[in-house]
Amino acid sequence: MPNTPILIFAGSTRQQSFNRKLAHAAAAIARSAGAAVTLLELSDFDIPLYNADLEAQGTPADVVRLKEILFNHPGWVICSPEYNGSYTALLKNTLDWASSPVKGDATWQDGTRSFRGKVVGMLSASPGALGGLRSQSHLGPLLTNLGCWLAPTAFALGSAGSAFDDAGQLVQQAHADRVRAVVDQVLWASQRLTAVTP
Repeated sequence: MPNTPILIFAGSTRQQSFNRKLAHAAAAIARSAGAAVTLLELSDFDIPLYNADLEAQGTPADVVRLKEILFNHPGWVICSPEYNGSYTALLKNTLDWASSPVKGDATWQDGTRSFRGKVVGMLSASPGALGGLRSQSHLGPLLTNLGCWLAPTAFALGSAGSAFDDAGQLVQQAHADRVRAVVDQVLWASQRLTAVTP
């Protein structure tokens, strides 16, 4: 699986977000596995709240940039916070924009082009015992509806307030091993799907 591209991002922009910490830890683990990692920060994109009237004036440039990044990575790992038993409005808004067709654009008029055939591993972190598991139960169907393949292994990190050291790495080897299992499945499956995709 050396040099297999993988995209990792969290559905949060909060500075001390546990899911951003988990995304950084997952990126380090993926690099140690030999993957070519892109660690995406959603705060680097100027993406407004989705509005069809706004979109009719022209798809924002950063939305197109995001579509390109998603398309160019056959495997993704998404670290999904849990708000009120589901994924964040930020993550939903990001996926809504990324899956919206760009009218008159020969490449991006196909709204699901960036999603179809992508292998996605789900991680989550929460101070609670369930570790954000309910966000994954809602996110999974959304991703499959967009044409993604879900890695069968996922991991929800509970008690996240004590799960990271001062450098942002996972304290327990068992937690790192669970993240590595998700990363390995994404790399394995995305490499094989890419090999057979014309």
